[in-house]
Amino acid sequence: MEKERFRNKKKNSILTGNLYHAMAIQSRKTTSSRSSYVPLIVFFCIFAVLFLFNLDTFMSRTKSIPRDQISYHEQKRLVKEPDGGNPEDEQKRLVMEPKGGIFDREFDITWGDGRAKILNKGTLLNLTLDKFSGSGFRSKNEYLFAKIEMQIKLIGGNSAGTVTTYYLSSEGSTHDEIDFEFLGNSSGNPYTLHTNVYCQGKGNREQQFYLWFDPTIDFHTYSINWNPLNIIFAVDGTPIREFKNLETNGIPFPTNQPMRVYSSLWNADDWATQGGRVKTDWTKAPFTASYRNYTVEACVWSEGGSSCDSSSSSSADKLWMSEKINSTGLERVKWAQKNRMVYNYCVDKMRFHEGLPPECKMT
Repeated sequence: MEKERFRNKKKNSILTGNLYHAMAIQSRKTTSSRSSYVPLIVFFCIFAVLFLFNLDTFMSRTKSIPRDQISYHEQKRLVKEPDGGNPEDEQKRLVMEPKGGIFDREFDITWGDGRAKILNKGTLLNLTLDKFSGSGFRSKNEYLFAKIEMQIKLIGGNSAGTVTTYYLSSEGSTHDEIDFEFLGNSSGNPYTLHTNVYCQGKGNREQQFYLWFDPTIDFHTYSINWNPLNIIFAVDGTPIREFKNLETNGIPFPTNQPMRVYSSLWNADDWATQGGRVKTDWTKAPFTASYRNYTVEACVWSEGGSSCDSSSSSSADKLWMSEKINSTGLERVKWAQKNRMVYNYCVDKMRFHEGLPPECKMT
C-alpha cells in the first residue's frame, strides 16, 4: 500500500518534469542568443569589453536567465526580505533543541527494511535512500484537521533525483492530500519546495518555491495548518501559501476525510531534477534526511468520532482551528510568491486550455 502510494505520487508529478524541461529549453535559447555579441567584442578595447560583459550579466539577472540557472547564494543576495520581519531571524528562533521521545510515541516506520531509524531516545528520526530502496514512516493517529510542525534537515551535496516528502493524506482513490515535497538538485543549486493540495482525488494545484536559505546545513521548521477555514503552508514561521475553503462557491476542500501524517525519501530521477535530465548519482549514496521536534495540535479521529467534539476539549486548546493569515502574514505570502516562487498553477494558461481553475480567480 505504501509503495503504491509513492508510485501514484510519481505519476501525478509528470507536470513537474515537463516544467523543468521547458525551463531548460528557455535557458539554451538564452545562451544561444548571447553568442551573437561575440563578433562585436573584438572591435572594442579592453575597457569596452569589460563594460559589455558587466551589462550582459546585469541583464541576465534581471530579465532572461531562468531561476534554476542562478546559484543559491546569488539568489539570496538579490532577494529583498519581506515586510513584517526577517525570515532568517525567524528561522534562528525556531531552530530549537530536540524534545524527548516523540517519534516512538507518534509514528510507525512503514517501509524501508531498516533504512528508517529512530535514534537518540526517540528525539531523532533518519530516513535513508540507497540504490535498492528508500524508506518512510506515518503517524499512528488519524486527524480530521490538524496543525503539524516538523524540523527537517535535507540531503546535503548532490541530491539530484531524490525526493523527500512530508504530507497529510487519507486513503483511497478519492483521497485528500496536503503536500510538502523537496526536490533534490545537483551541488550548488537550490532545492525546489513543491506544494500541492488534493481534494477528492484531484490535485493539479501545484506551487513551487526556492527557499531563502540552504536547507541542508541545519534543521528548519515546515508547518501545515489544516483547519475548516483554510490550509496554511509555512517555513520557519513565514507563511508561503494559503488555500482557502471556498466550498460555498463549489470548490472542493478537504473537510470530511481523516488523514495521517506521512514522510518518505525515495528515488524519482525520471522527473524530479530538471525534468529527469539529471540522474541520481549513486556513488553518493546512502542519502539521509533527518527529522526532529515534531509537534501536533489536532482533532484525533478514532472510532468514527473526533476528539474535538468531546466535552473535555477546551476552546483555548483549539485556537489553531480558527487561525487565518493576518495582515503581516499576508505580506509575507506576497513576498514569498513574488521573490521565491518558480511555478504557480494559477497562471499556467498553457496547461489549462479551457480556463484557469476557479479558485485562482477568487484569490
